[in-house]
Amino acid sequence: MRRRHLIWLAVIAALSVIVSVQVTSSANHPDAMIARADVPTVVPGTDVLDGIVVIPQRLRGNDYRRAAFGDAWDDNNSAPGGHNGCDTRDDVLDRDLVDKTFVFTKRCPQAVATGVLHDPYTSATIPFTRGAQVGAAVQIDHLVPLAYAWDMGARNWPADMRIRFANDPANLLAVDGQVNQDKGDQPPGSWMPPNHAFWCQYAMQFIAVLRGYALPVDQASADELRKSAATCPSR
Repeated sequence: MRRRHLIWLAVIAALSVIVSVQVTSSANHPDAMIARADVPTVVPGTDVLDGIVVIPQRLRGNDYRRAAFGDAWDDNNSAPGGHNGCDTRDDVLDRDLVDKTFVFTKRCPQAVATGVLHDPYTSATIPFTRGAQVGAAVQIDHLVPLAYAWDMGARNWPADMRIRFANDPANLLAVDGQVNQDKGDQPPGSWMPPNHAFWCQYAMQFIAVLRGYALPVDQASADELRKSAATCPSR
């Protein structure tokens, strides 16, 4: 099984002319490929949630608005090639897919037209073809869901911080579309990827995003994150 790489926080319009470029290597952005490299290691005895506030439960409100996080995608992101005229979705597809071909579109000079996703959530291999319907087989997941972040404090952030969060590549992953729908806005306490072999990576990246944005976590999710992080190799 392919090991999945984590990106650490430090950090469809009509098709046009097909570009005669076929990418057969998955190492276009070796410093930012989620689909490559070793699983993270954890020092024995370390509390992976150190510094993150744990609250008893998620306090759901009825005031969540997707629009509060800006347009669905923008070009103001730190993905490899960001600020390139392509939106965040295009950049994440370029980062996470392999065996790609590209097209010029009205907004993006090099958008992924076709490719292959080695899905970390299911371990399935999924062909991608750009288009309003066929493209839905591959979707971009917010590891820490926007609605969850909203309930945990993002409703109080300034607008530019919410937009940055929604477009942060460290919180984004190309995944199987149906599984992404199944996840919805559920945190780890109620949903984990079907592929148990990815739980270590998923937990550690979820934690990294929480820590990077000073978000708290609910107790049930904290318990699951610690349990999943315990499956990581010891350092």
